[in-house]
Amino acid sequence: MFNIVLVEPEIPQNTGNIVRTCAATGCKLHLVRPLGFEVSDKYLKRAGLDYWHFVDISFYDCVDEVFAAFPEARFFFFSTKAAKTHSDVQYREGDFLVFGKETKGLPEPLLAVHYDSCVRLPMLGEIRSLNLSNSVAVAVYEAWRQCGYAASQRAGSLTQGGEANGAKK
Repeated sequence: MFNIVLVEPEIPQNTGNIVRTCAATGCKLHLVRPLGFEVSDKYLKRAGLDYWHFVDISFYDCVDEVFAAFPEARFFFFSTKAAKTHSDVQYREGDFLVFGKETKGLPEPLLAVHYDSCVRLPMLGEIRSLNLSNSVAVAVYEAWRQCGYAASQRAGSLTQGGEANGAKK
């Protein structure tokens, strides 16, 4: 599937929500230190619910370690400073989607070096940015959509008698 890279995430609930998104989509999660929380943080675990065992998570001391570990990979850097939108890119399975910390995004020197691989999520007006976990979800689902939702459950179902999720029609 895809690889999600969080560079210095600060808010445990966001990372927990991203764990849940990774579990639902089969993405691998790469966390670049320093983290703004302990991995055992109760908020991180609560937001990820009981999905932790479904996600392959790796830790790195700097983003260059990620690049060195995957020298042939394609990386896309999500930033409000990018010229093209996330849907302008043709994603392939195995691509790396890179996101910065909640308060500052990705460092400008990193963006400058990889500017042709920078993408943004469109927003109206003077809005600075979306929530990190929402941004990851939007990006992952666009990339996955382009790949035909490989390996997903393509349809929901109702239980016998018209009951769905324990509710009667």
